[in-house]
Amino acid sequence: MYQGILHAHSGLRWIVLILIIVNVVNAMGGTKIFTDKDKRLSLFALIATHTQALLGLYLYYTSPKVQFSESTMSNSMLRFFTMEHTLMMLIAIILVTLGNRWAKKGATKKVFWHYLIALLIILAAIPWPFREMLGGSWF
Repeated sequence: MYQGILHAHSGLRWIVLILIIVNVVNAMGGTKIFTDKDKRLSLFALIATHTQALLGLYLYYTSPKVQFSESTMSNSMLRFFTMEHTLMMLIAIILVTLGNRWAKKGATKKVFWHYLIALLIILAAIPWPFREMLGGSWF
């Protein structure tokens, strides 16, 4: 079950990234009026992000990469998954939630900035494969 959830969590990241990028591009400029289609796109990003958070929460409690011991902070992989990844993703989820709230109100500039900052945080917090010490993968 752990491996299945881990692969779902890794695969869903691409959907989350695409939806957030679409919302950033959609809100770019800040002068357009949000239509129902724009609000739905924001809602889909919110749903995907919260689903990703639920999968991540399961992994947080079952992953061998998350440990609470004396050596956690001195081991870069354990520190990343126990503290850094979790905290940064939580901040990004809050920003996406607030961005969706502003999308409902039609505040395009606020939507843009919330989603853009969330995107940058998510990109920094993903354990990409080129970060060898974290053991990340593309899927």
